[in-house]
Amino acid sequence: MLANFHTHTKFCDGKNTPEEVILSAIEKGFSAIGFSGHGYTDFDLETCINDTPAYIKEICRLKEKYKNDIEIYLGTEEDALSLVDRSKYEYIIGSSHYLYINNQYHPLDLSHDYFKKCLELFDFDVLRLAEAYFRPFCEYITSRKPDIIGHFDLITKYDEQGEALLLNNAEYNKIAEKYITKAAKSGCIFEVNTGAIARGLRTTPYPSTNLLYTLKKLDAPIILSSDSHHADTLDFKFDETKSFLRDIGFTKLFTFHNGKFISYDI
Repeated sequence: MLANFHTHTKFCDGKNTPEEVILSAIEKGFSAIGFSGHGYTDFDLETCINDTPAYIKEICRLKEKYKNDIEIYLGTEEDALSLVDRSKYEYIIGSSHYLYINNQYHPLDLSHDYFKKCLELFDFDVLRLAEAYFRPFCEYITSRKPDIIGHFDLITKYDEQGEALLLNNAEYNKIAEKYITKAAKSGCIFEVNTGAIARGLRTTPYPSTNLLYTLKKLDAPIILSSDSHHADTLDFKFDETKSFLRDIGFTKLFTFHNGKFISYDI
C-alpha cells in the first residue's frame, strides 16, 4: 500500500500546491495521500500555516475533486509547544522542533547553524541538550497522545554533517532509548521518516537504527513517511526503507484508511 501522511505544501514550507502533490501521488500509484501542514505557531510564522481556514478549505475541495482517484486526508503536524484544535483534522502528527529556554523559542532543525546555537545554550554538552529535547517531548506525547509521533530523534538531523556528536555517543543513545521507551507506552504510532535522507543530511531514517531495534523489541507500531516538502519526494527511499525494516524484524506497517489506522504486511 503506497501512501504518505507527512506531506507539506506551499501553505507552510513546502514547494508545491496541494493539487500538484495529489497529481504526483496519483502518477506514482499512491492509494492515499495525507496532508500535514505545520500547525500555526505564533512565535515562528515563516514555517507554519498562516491561514488555517484556507488550508482546510482547499484540502477538502481537493478531497472531493479527486475522490474517485485517490484517498485524501486532512491532517496537520502539530508542534509540542503550540497545540492545534484537534477536532478540525482527521489525524495529527506530534513533533518537536523547538527548545523553549529563558522565555525564548529556539529552532533545533532550521539549519545546522541554528542547531549549533542550541548546543551553545548548554555549553556544548550534548547530553544536557538531549535531556532538554526529549523530556518535554515525551511529556507532550504521553499527555496529548498524537496519532503519529513525528521524527522522534530530530535532534540528530545534522549529526552526519561534521563531527558526530550524538549517534556515536553511547551515553546519548542511553538517553534516547530511555525516552523512546517511555514514549512507546503511549501507544502512538512512530513514523519512520526518510525526510533527512531526501535532503542529503542523513543516510538512515529517523528514528536511528538502534532506536528502531528498541521499537521492534517493544512491539511498537510504525508508519512509513517521507516528510515530503516536494511533490517528487513523496515516496523517497520507501522500497529501501521497507527492506531495512524487514531486516530489523518488522513485519507490518500502519496506514490510514477509511478514517482509521490499520496495519498491513510488508
